[in-house]
Amino acid sequence: MHARAVAVTTTALLGVALLAPLSHARADLGGDAAEPSVIAHRGASGYAPENTLAAVDKAAELGIRWVENDVQRTRDGELVVLHDDNLRRTTDVEEVFPDRAPWKVKDFTAAEIARLDAGSWFGSEYAGARVPTLKQYVDRVEHNHQKLLLELKNPQLYPGIERETLKVLANEGWLDRPHVAGRLIVQSFSADSIRTVHELKPAVKTGFLGTPSVADLPAYAKFTDQINPSYGSLTRGYVASVHAFTGPHGRRMEVSTWTVDDADTARRVAAYGVDGVISNRPDVVRDAVREMADSAVR
Repeated sequence: MHARAVAVTTTALLGVALLAPLSHARADLGGDAAEPSVIAHRGASGYAPENTLAAVDKAAELGIRWVENDVQRTRDGELVVLHDDNLRRTTDVEEVFPDRAPWKVKDFTAAEIARLDAGSWFGSEYAGARVPTLKQYVDRVEHNHQKLLLELKNPQLYPGIERETLKVLANEGWLDRPHVAGRLIVQSFSADSIRTVHELKPAVKTGFLGTPSVADLPAYAKFTDQINPSYGSLTRGYVASVHAFTGPHGRRMEVSTWTVDDADTARRVAAYGVDGVISNRPDVVRDAVREMADSAVR
């Protein structure tokens, strides 16, 4: 589909919460929200070990609808949820497998990774937390009635990971109409990877992590629905430029920015008109933008 410029919408309607267990959430990704959606970065990773099921549960406890995670692939082809391409920072791999440096995810089997403690580094109360498989992760997100922003991490290290990820999502029921219509986004720093996802499953909403030049946005609008930059690179004008294009699903392109953990920055990017804010402390961001929205209508 060819990108075409559209007028930036100035009137916003408050999104209706679709899921009762997370009734505190007031806005949702979808273009015309009164306030940006708040997305728990690697789960609520400011309060629980990142990318673990405990972090997903903590996000749900805080009333956060969207969670973000990262996908890597093991030596035997299992997809696991982990940010780094090695296991050192967030597990006890050096103790369990001292002779396996540099401890890359791709050099370990799923069974070996399942032995690792992925929680003690964060706090003793999380001792014994495990690195979840993608299947385990999406099942927990489903159980919690949450929504998923899924990042294909380092796709250059894992040829074919796009198709494999989509297969897991399909097997777990995440590619049916309700999920692809409003509960799933696949993103990556790799434009080629996101283009591949769009070609394999055109119905799936996608996001590109980065800040392409405005001149390049028409090309991105052919295969991605979102442009998701670091908050430090963001301006009000850039957000408006992204919003001026229609993405592959016929809707205004969106902007979700990362990683915002303080109230002042949250209010600043919300004032720029972003559609989503990715945060390790999503409750702090939610409360800040909600207070800002409430003040605006008084």
